[in-house]
Amino acid sequence: MPSDHSIFPSPEQKTDTASGQNEVRTFLKADIVVIGAGQAGLSSAYHLQQLGLKPWKNYLVLDKSPGAGGAWQYRWPSLTLTTVNRVHDLPGLPFSEAVDAGDEVKASVAVPEYYAAYERRFELPVYRPQTVTVVCERAGRFRIETDQGGFSARGVINATGTWETPYIPAYPGADIFKGQQLHTRDYQTADAFVGKHVVVVGGGISALQLLDEISRVTSTTWVTRQEPQFRDQPFTSEDGRAAVAIVEDRVRRGLVPGSVVSVTGIPWTPALRAAQARGVLKRLPMFAEITESGIRWSDGEEQKADVILWCTGFRSSLDHLAPLQIREENGGIVMFGRLATQVAKDPRIHLVGYGPSASTIGANRAGGAAARELATYLGLLEE
Repeated sequence: MPSDHSIFPSPEQKTDTASGQNEVRTFLKADIVVIGAGQAGLSSAYHLQQLGLKPWKNYLVLDKSPGAGGAWQYRWPSLTLTTVNRVHDLPGLPFSEAVDAGDEVKASVAVPEYYAAYERRFELPVYRPQTVTVVCERAGRFRIETDQGGFSARGVINATGTWETPYIPAYPGADIFKGQQLHTRDYQTADAFVGKHVVVVGGGISALQLLDEISRVTSTTWVTRQEPQFRDQPFTSEDGRAAVAIVEDRVRRGLVPGSVVSVTGIPWTPALRAAQARGVLKRLPMFAEITESGIRWSDGEEQKADVILWCTGFRSSLDHLAPLQIREENGGIVMFGRLATQVAKDPRIHLVGYGPSASTIGANRAGGAAARELATYLGLLEE
């Protein structure tokens, strides 16, 4: 993708005196900057294009990775197109039309190939690698600082997802454990744990996939904070809409969004049925503390362990927006708009891939809503 500054309109010269010295920096201007080129970011860019906005002038996309693929390019190798929950088509280009890949192809290969083809097909203005470090407001515009330079925009669509913000809950003794502590995003292959006892923490889809894989090569203990809810019936579109509605209600009220999976439950798959038959799905309640050599429950029972694998999810990667003070005291963000993508404290900011749009199919719809609402708010659409 192009990275020559000459493709942009005339840069805006600003003088930064915050340090007490006159430092002249160039901030490349656009009306809308989309931060992130995963599913939500690419969907937003596509819809901005469909509205007739001009790339590089009216809108552009900043992506921190050197290549296309969003967080998919960093997923563990055993996650194939068969084992992945589902890869939803981006708007305007079906996956099957862009990529000729079998079920056993790694998701970390096939999905980035699809995203790259998508960027090429629609000539999306993705500017990479650009890691956004902070977004603040100056003179009625957003100043977007990256590790490579700076940008100036009238509006922002944030699509940074969650992959960069893994969550590990604090537990007593975590600092004295002599084994390994890893998060889902660190996982590569079950073979790395051969001969070790692994404690898998978490009740989501990823936790169960990794528990299944690891239990095939070594001994495991599975613990969760709550009893996982499995479902025998197929997951329907009605189920999805109902789950999204619950999460959407939370963000409209400014509450921290829960996960869609926590509402829908875990669907039984042939792999999970096989794991159950092998006696792997023996869930234990959450332990009370971590010891030097393992874990201990409140009744004093202990389990020796070499590895604790925290499959405890992610949080929205929004630290770069902190100067804009869009959060409530409880940590949530009051959202509004057709699909709850618009920030109430500043309507020039949209969050896609947040709350109800955190799923891949939700990100597509949210990208369309955010593009139209923001372009309309900024007066970029012809009447």
